Amino acid sequence: MTALSEYNPIVIAIYFLSVAGLAMFIMNPVLLFVSFFGSLLVFYTLNRGKKDRSKGMFLLLFLLLGLLNPIFHHNGTTVLFVVNDNPITTEALAYGFTSATMVVSVIYWFRGFSTLMTSDKLLYVFGKISPKFSLMLSMALRYIPLFANKFRQIKAARKALGLYRQDNIPDTLKSNLKAFVALGGWSLENGIVTADSMEARGYGSGRRSFFSRYSFKKKDLIAVTVTLLPVLAVIGIKLSGSLDFVFYPEMSGKLLNKGALWAYACYTGLMMLPLISDAAEREKWKSLRSKI
Repeated sequence: MTALSEYNPIVIAIYFLSVAGLAMFIMNPVLLFVSFFGSLLVFYTLNRGKKDRSKGMFLLLFLLLGLLNPIFHHNGTTVLFVVNDNPITTEALAYGFTSATMVVSVIYWFRGFSTLMTSDKLLYVFGKISPKFSLMLSMALRYIPLFANKFRQIKAARKALGLYRQDNIPDTLKSNLKAFVALGGWSLENGIVTADSMEARGYGSGRRSFFSRYSFKKKDLIAVTVTLLPVLAVIGIKLSGSLDFVFYPEMSGKLLNKGALWAYACYTGLMMLPLISDAAEREKWKSLRSKI
């Protein structure tokens, strides 16, 4: 998805904060499931052709979050079955999987955000507001893939030495733990080197400045306006009470009323903006190439 990356970083930040923020603060099952599938669609479109090795982990996280809530919280009036005198209720199960959907969808929205927002873009967006926060955020986003790659390198080196046994789960867990300990040592050493490097370059000795090659153009203003209009519409519908849904003690709320349907349509349109922009960009290039 190259079209979205061509916009000003402020546009990218506003888009992802909007779709993720609405999913975080509106506990409506339909809206959250729309957000879940939209986040997957946008993320895998952004990372087209790349393997996602962590999808199994997020599937496990989804199941754990969904199943743990009815195990530890027994609110609700509709009892499905009883385990050790603890009732498992429909309401607790529905709330668990709804909250799990929210968590996983927000994670995927921010994974898409980290795909497009490089360190220089983060410094551009947050540098004037809070240089320290922007530096910390850019370093954090940089170190996540860096640590993942280093962990894979350590595991590969240990496998080459014959320290892994594929048919022995305890030995595999023990080897993974040792690899994690090695990663911790490397990260501490790398942190010291980074701190020394920043001190040698005079970080903190004066007012921070940075070079930016980004400018806010007319198309960026249009993109921000098109992004904020459905956001304001969904917020207005939420304030009217049309998206309200209660899980306890009984599930109640009209998920398909007129206001809610408008909100779902606005949110779906908001999520599809990058895909629509990308499709329009591809059609434009096809048209230009056909005229050559």
